Amino acid sequence: MKRLVLAATLTLASFALPAMAQDIGGEWGRDSGASRIAFAPCGNALCGTITWLRDANGPARVGQQVYFDMKPSGENEWTGKAFNPEDGKTYSGKMRLNGNRLVTEGCVFILCKSVEWVRN
Repeated sequence: MKRLVLAATLTLASFALPAMAQDIGGEWGRDSGASRIAFAPCGNALCGTITWLRDANGPARVGQQVYFDMKPSGENEWTGKAFNPEDGKTYSGKMRLNGNRLVTEGCVFILCKSVEWVRN
């Protein structure tokens, strides 16, 4: 009986580990040090909201949602929308997680811009 309980516990733990590896929730700092963003569930997707800015006089604002409707699109990947406060436009967005590094990308047609983030 103890072996059965142990085997069931190990089996459940093996399912939990991949989900933890794909978790982008929490705060991320931009590699340039210019801003921080927090990802959290919003409805049936993930959203990213600015939590800190080095330059509070720019077009971006703390509390502004800049990633929204981000849904899983592959292993450690999400797609949705990305808002750029600098030009006021919304782009198709992608995110890829690799350990404690997150790369976000906003694209219009074939033109894309990527930003790297590090988990805080």
